[in-house]
Amino acid sequence: MPTELRWRPSRDWLRCALALLLLWAGAAQGQGLESMLAPGTVSQAHAKTEHECKACHARFDRNAQDGLCLRCHKDVGADIRAHLGLHGRRDPQPCRACHTEHKGRDAKIAAFDHETFDHHLTDFELHDKHVGVDCAKCHLPGKRFREAGNSCVSCHTHDDVHRGGLGPKCESCHSARGWKEVRFDHDKQTRFALDGKHADAKCSACHQNNQFKDTPRACVACHRKDDAHKGRFGEKCESCHSAASWKTLTFDHNRDTRYPLKARHREVKCAACHVGDPYRDKLDTDCVACHRNDDKHRGTLGTNCANCHNESGWKSSPGFDHDQSRFRLRGAHARATCKDCHVDTLFRQTPNTCIACHRKDDKHRGSLGEACGDCHNDQSWKAGALAHFDHDHTRFPLRNGHAQRTVRCEDCHESPSQFKGTPTVCSACHRRDDRHEGTLGTRCEQCHTDASWKIARFDHARTHFPLAGRHLAVACRACHVSLHFKEAPSDCIGCHRRDDRHHAAFGTACANCHNVRAWSLWDFDHGRRTHFALDGRHRALRCEACHREPAPAGTEAAPLGAACVACHRNEDAHDGRFGNHCEQCHVADDWRSLRKVFGGAPRATLPSPGTIPPPDSAANR
Repeated sequence: MPTELRWRPSRDWLRCALALLLLWAGAAQGQGLESMLAPGTVSQAHAKTEHECKACHARFDRNAQDGLCLRCHKDVGADIRAHLGLHGRRDPQPCRACHTEHKGRDAKIAAFDHETFDHHLTDFELHDKHVGVDCAKCHLPGKRFREAGNSCVSCHTHDDVHRGGLGPKCESCHSARGWKEVRFDHDKQTRFALDGKHADAKCSACHQNNQFKDTPRACVACHRKDDAHKGRFGEKCESCHSAASWKTLTFDHNRDTRYPLKARHREVKCAACHVGDPYRDKLDTDCVACHRNDDKHRGTLGTNCANCHNESGWKSSPGFDHDQSRFRLRGAHARATCKDCHVDTLFRQTPNTCIACHRKDDKHRGSLGEACGDCHNDQSWKAGALAHFDHDHTRFPLRNGHAQRTVRCEDCHESPSQFKGTPTVCSACHRRDDRHEGTLGTRCEQCHTDASWKIARFDHARTHFPLAGRHLAVACRACHVSLHFKEAPSDCIGCHRRDDRHHAAFGTACANCHNVRAWSLWDFDHGRRTHFALDGRHRALRCEACHREPAPAGTEAAPLGAACVACHRNEDAHDGRFGNHCEQCHVADDWRSLRKVFGGAPRATLPSPGTIPPPDSAANR
């Protein structure tokens, strides 16, 4: 190959790059490189953005072009997201598949075939008579197809004989098969179902001048001339009449009201009770509302006449149940006639106390009050055996020997007419039975019971001499020589005078030494209970050896002197020369033995009076 025709990569590449650079620099001053490379002019709709290629194109990314289209055509984007309209219902595809550009200003970038276009892809499907309609009748010139209305009134405003009175939803009654064909369901789509003769009535019979909205539903709106009551019973004709026939009545007074008609009330005409509007003027259901003049009781028994009378006849025998009153009829009262107690027809003023009718039969003359039912019953006033008085309700209930089966009323109540004020103390009836002759008072129940007069339950521990030890086994008569128990002595000497071996030398307070377990048991501590302790030979002495005189009244023993000479005066060999304090020298163990007063052994002979120190000297301490 010749040298001038051989490809020189480095040199030729530099030449191409230089040419493109010069071309780029020239384009930068005018329309830009993209404008220079455009395949043609855009349509009139996009003319304003012809030199702004980035408004519709993204460099090196063709898939981003749809997003740039929807950024400007927001209404189309909304349809696609909501799956509405032509763009939202069809399968997704790029915008450029249907809309092309750069074909000149007069190019139709949204053109389609009207003959083959499938209207089902829109929000308004064409059915029946809509199929052959010219597109221009719905899609007006100068407006986009999407701006065409999809409601009936948008095209049929002049055909609406209701003049908008029923709203814009013509399809509720009409269909696309024909404007005059009506498919309205009056029962489901209104609040007035057509039944009976209403089903055969023409629409214009109720809806005048094609005014269907706010049509009155009351019967009198159409049947005012047929109202034989002339409005006296209000406007709720359906309460009595039905749509099947105006003359056929369906009202059932027993079922439809709270006042069922019985007996004579069935024969009464409606106007006899309902003198006004039955729906506005509520009738009183009390009997006196119609029968006030027939009330012979003058209202004293209230307004509930049905307690005694019934609907069979006002003058018929009353059906009053006396058990519903405060005075139930039992026994002889059930056989009494009304006039025996009720002197007139003002029954409520009739007293219900026994004394009101039986004052003459009261043998007690009012002393027991007026509650005759406490003792008598309604079987027979004179039948004493039928009296049901409960004595337990008084302050003296009858028990055991006092029970009614053993004691008669007259045993305690002297007069059959004077029961009140009868004493309740035992002595009132048992004074002759009181063997104590009143010495123990009138409270016999402290010892005796009502089971038997001879049975005593006296508790000796409640007296000032409770029984203990050998006293528990002693019979009552051993201490109580008579039934005057209060006269019995309470000190030991009263019963044990013969047992006192001391012959009253130690007084009458035997309990100081003896106890109730046994008379032979005694315990007296002479050193603790007296001022003279017994020691030496004194321990073996009998009490009577010192206490020879009877004890004064109220003392334990005769008072003795504590000095030795009180008992040993005859044994005082000194004849009182050394005083009365013998214990200074002598001891209790032996009278002849002397104390050690001068030191050394006891002396056998007595010292001279002048040699013995005084009792209080230091030598004797």
